[in-house]
Amino acid sequence: MSASTVELSHAAFSANRCPGCVSWSRGGLLACGTCHSIALYDPQKKIVESFLNGHTGRVNCVCWIQKKDCSNETELVSGGSDKRIIIWNIKKHQFEQPIVLEGHLEAVCAIHAVYARGSEDTVLIASASSDSTVRLWLRKNTTSECIQTLSFKNGFVLDLCISFLPGSSVPILACGADDSLVHLYVMQNEQFQKKQVLHGHEDWVRGVEWAVIGMEITYAVTLETVLAGHENTVYAVHWQSSFCQDGSIVQPMSLLSASMDKTMILWEPDEESGVWLEQVRVGEVGGNTLGFLGCQFSPDKSMILSHAFHGALHLWSHSSTKQNEWFPSVVISGHFNSVQGLRWDPEGEFVITVGADQTTRLFCPWKRKGESQISWHEIARPQIHGYDMQCLAMIGRFQFVSGADEKVLRVFAAPRNFIENFSSISGIPLEKLLLSEDTSLPEGATVPALGLSNKAVFHGELFTKPIHEEGKFSSVSEQYSQPYFQPLNLKEPPTEDHLLQNTLWPEVQKLYGHGYELFSVACNHGKTIIASACKASKREHAAIILWSTTSWKQLQNLSYHNLTVTQMAFSPNDKFLLAVSRDRKWSLWKKQEGFPEQSDFILYAHTDKNTSEHTRIIWTCDWTPDSKYFVTGSRDKKVIVWGDCQLSATNEKNNPKSFRPCSSLLDAGDSVTAVSVSRVLALDGSYIVAVGLDCGKILLYKWKHSKPLDDWSKCLDMDQRLSHTLTVKQLCWRSFPGRAGHNDMDNEDWIQLASSGADHCVKIFDVKRTDL
Repeated sequence: MSASTVELSHAAFSANRCPGCVSWSRGGLLACGTCHSIALYDPQKKIVESFLNGHTGRVNCVCWIQKKDCSNETELVSGGSDKRIIIWNIKKHQFEQPIVLEGHLEAVCAIHAVYARGSEDTVLIASASSDSTVRLWLRKNTTSECIQTLSFKNGFVLDLCISFLPGSSVPILACGADDSLVHLYVMQNEQFQKKQVLHGHEDWVRGVEWAVIGMEITYAVTLETVLAGHENTVYAVHWQSSFCQDGSIVQPMSLLSASMDKTMILWEPDEESGVWLEQVRVGEVGGNTLGFLGCQFSPDKSMILSHAFHGALHLWSHSSTKQNEWFPSVVISGHFNSVQGLRWDPEGEFVITVGADQTTRLFCPWKRKGESQISWHEIARPQIHGYDMQCLAMIGRFQFVSGADEKVLRVFAAPRNFIENFSSISGIPLEKLLLSEDTSLPEGATVPALGLSNKAVFHGELFTKPIHEEGKFSSVSEQYSQPYFQPLNLKEPPTEDHLLQNTLWPEVQKLYGHGYELFSVACNHGKTIIASACKASKREHAAIILWSTTSWKQLQNLSYHNLTVTQMAFSPNDKFLLAVSRDRKWSLWKKQEGFPEQSDFILYAHTDKNTSEHTRIIWTCDWTPDSKYFVTGSRDKKVIVWGDCQLSATNEKNNPKSFRPCSSLLDAGDSVTAVSVSRVLALDGSYIVAVGLDCGKILLYKWKHSKPLDDWSKCLDMDQRLSHTLTVKQLCWRSFPGRAGHNDMDNEDWIQLASSGADHCVKIFDVKRTDL
């Protein structure tokens, strides 16, 4: 199986909630700690190049090791909550076997590294940990050792930085600590000796970074900074990268600072007086955000980047026409907590996801005129909730129902402004998206003060008070009016502040009926029935409720299971509803024929303690495209295909008792948490089954019903850099062949798989069908 069988089309991620988890290389590659991984992102191409998976805990800090000749970096060092430090080496655009350093007793919270002794074979690394120590490591070629441990007793070092004394190769280490001091160490006789303590701060020192200027050395240390300008805690400072000019290294005097006051400030000294002045201030206004934790310059200073408390990346680009003007630019975004579920829209043009970060997000490919390469971006955040999201189902092309850790199902429909912007970004003609009856669509949505429901905003409500009346006071409600939606016509994916405030979808219905938090929801292919289930420890609460999508009323309660129904799926022909449960059983409900009411589902087949092949919770299920078989996956590591295996040539009607395993028991090697069967068959007529595991791996199999039970054939075990690092929460194949957004959108050589995981990532894979 060739390496190009599966390609990573997109990965949506966000930065970890740590000040030092983003580093920008001279080669233009942004290394970003996201959950247990390091994402390598190219802001120019706007694509994710790769993932580095090696940590088993949150990645807290990353740092490219800068070369003295200012050439592109080839090594990266990272530290995590797993108490480990990893050195990553890139050669020929591929990362080689990493070197792991172990010794800290608690999480590594800050790290820095330099090439020592004038050789790139020797790396000096300083790491700070919450075990109140700073460790110094020396890596020579492929061997490494801890050469010294500095104890800070009961204190903590929050940031550190290594440089060299002017005109020498003697290392000097600066440590910013929680005692409001900066501790300076110089290496003597192969050991670091404490030489000086810098006083001046009145609170924790969170940022330290050296800048070498010719033969002199200066420093920038921040919290309550000498460069007064921020109104809240300063979490990071960053010097513009040095560069080589006429054979000598030049260090530009440009300093970037990031603060919890939601701003970044670019500082430069005045040419005449030498006084440091604020040159540029950028940041966020409004929204439910909590400021910036880190900042970075691009290698050529044409862009500056910050990452926020909730993981969002903010990118500003320098204007080519005005000297001190910066404008927001498109950058990647994603969930900052576990992504619980996802679905393709019925036409396969975008993906909607729900996460434990209490948001629902929509991703689609951005098709730029005159460019062949496409990139995926978040273009809407239809729901920003007050509860962790758990599940969703598409009701139509622009309508979905979602469930959270509450008892209420909520139905949302796209507003006109979203459809117009989706058309502009995706390149799909607006006439294909808007129907003639869509004239009454709202423009957008807003959330009232202290409310949880997205209220529709219609064209007539887009009212702006005249300028000459702005100073007049009429009522308290007008004086403190809620922030209304403001429609914008976008030509490119929106920025974070626009996503937060202007991309909500109106809530069109609430569905009440469950007694506990919602856990799973499904919609039939005819878009007429919704099935929902909640968390349950008793039979009466484990009942499935069927809802009508026309009247929004309850149609039927389906009671069989004793514990939580973990997933449901309607068969493609809509004749059956399948449910799997924590009670280790599945149930199959059949729609009664000849009844005018669409709610007549009866229990058609099921397993019990004696007939169930699964011995642990059944997490997941899916149907084959012909509705003949269904697949279940369980914590017992088994994947089983079930069906009516005793149909005779005389077209004998289905006998409920004949539903039994039609496949051999597939041992996936770990707890199975997600399965999905492609609607497109393999070239040999086999079903293509994707299996997601608790460890984060995704496996691809082909299955074909055969008597010898030699039916499963493994197509692919996804590479570590492609897989998730934590539990795969959901898998979903695109319903059509081809790749969304591409010019060859209907190319039958390719199929697409979307996955979501507990590692905060949403991934979209291009799978070459002809290689399976």
